[in-house]
Amino acid sequence: MIEEILDNYLRFLQSLNVGHFVRLFWFYIFFEFIRYFVIEWIVLNIWRLSKYLNRDKYEKARQEFLFENPLVSIIIPGKNEGKHIYKLIRSLKEQTYQNIEVIVIDDGSDDDTPTIGRDLEKAGWIDQFVRNEIRGGKASAANTGLRFCKGKFIVHLDADCSYDRDAIEKIIIPFYLDKQVGGVGGNVMVRNYKQSLATTLQAIEYFDTISIGRVVTSKLGVYRIISGAFGAFRADVLEKVKGWDIGPGLDGDITVKIRKIGYKIKFEQDAICLTNAPGTFKKLAKQRLRWDKSLIRFRIRKHHDVLLPNQSFKFSNFISFVENITYNLVLNVKWYVYLSDMIINYRSLILNILITNFLLYTITNFVKFVLYSVYRKRSHAPMSYFLIYIPCMVIYFGYYLRIVRSVAYVQELFFKLSYNDPWNPKKTSQHAKRMGL
Repeated sequence: MIEEILDNYLRFLQSLNVGHFVRLFWFYIFFEFIRYFVIEWIVLNIWRLSKYLNRDKYEKARQEFLFENPLVSIIIPGKNEGKHIYKLIRSLKEQTYQNIEVIVIDDGSDDDTPTIGRDLEKAGWIDQFVRNEIRGGKASAANTGLRFCKGKFIVHLDADCSYDRDAIEKIIIPFYLDKQVGGVGGNVMVRNYKQSLATTLQAIEYFDTISIGRVVTSKLGVYRIISGAFGAFRADVLEKVKGWDIGPGLDGDITVKIRKIGYKIKFEQDAICLTNAPGTFKKLAKQRLRWDKSLIRFRIRKHHDVLLPNQSFKFSNFISFVENITYNLVLNVKWYVYLSDMIINYRSLILNILITNFLLYTITNFVKFVLYSVYRKRSHAPMSYFLIYIPCMVIYFGYYLRIVRSVAYVQELFFKLSYNDPWNPKKTSQHAKRMGL
């Protein structure tokens, strides 16, 4: 059986000419390969060259930052994070930059967070512990923390993450490189990469696709989301946008709000944060369903005015939205069109087409993973560990995440299910829905 399939596949390869190859694999050639390899490769080289040419400017900005020595307010909102708080606070005490104030906001926890938080405050390890007796959601907790901040910059952290010793310093320097920067995203990597197949594949995704993708979009001026796990903001800019809007999807929303009032958003690859990724594919699907709904909710519904020629129109914001909608929504639909095209017109060749697609994507992923290693500052895990899992990424990206993404789009486009997500308190989500947030 296998010999027959192999023999049939070899005859298929021998029969291919350029025109036939393009007809059968047009989706890979024109959309995936060009956007996610050719364009990325060009922009990465431009980024690296500009980084080298501007190294003196970067050092000058660093020295200006250290000389000014501004107060940096760190807010840590969360619910039931008692088991993580102490480790995080201890790591913050080891930061190279120490003119910081740390504010922990307990969003109605029912674990030992209140006891731990008050003990840390009493011991002088944190500057303030604030408790919301009734859970209001992460955005509400973050806004509560904002009221107590005195710093020039606000850094939003997740309690279950850990940070490189120079992470705070690194994430603030871009504000001194360009005074028009309103927010900076840190580089999030997966800490528990050995826990399961699900976490290993996420680690490769974060390490390669997400991190490199954000370097590219930041260089192009269309970077669109500051991760809630590690993001820095100018305090005056957060005041102008009135903080975080309540409801799910706060990371992408605050980023768009800042871009809309004319400020730039940058990604800082060297500001490293390690996070624990969902340990099972079921938990991962739940997380991604929530994340993917935000494209419909914020790009198409709430902030659709970015696409309109109004007084606040900005071309970079327009391109950012178009790129996001095109490559996540439109091409997601287009992939099903491609699959239907192959099934309808080349049913007898479908197995050979699937095998070739698998090989094309796998080879591309291998080349990208190795080639892009020169653009990474460091890895918290050996590359050799990840290499054997590269073939799995075709199934992970091409089928699993695509199906999850498709379900999320349908749920949000037709049923607005983001407002029913238990990640956010029901009363807060319903209020956000009434307010159109």
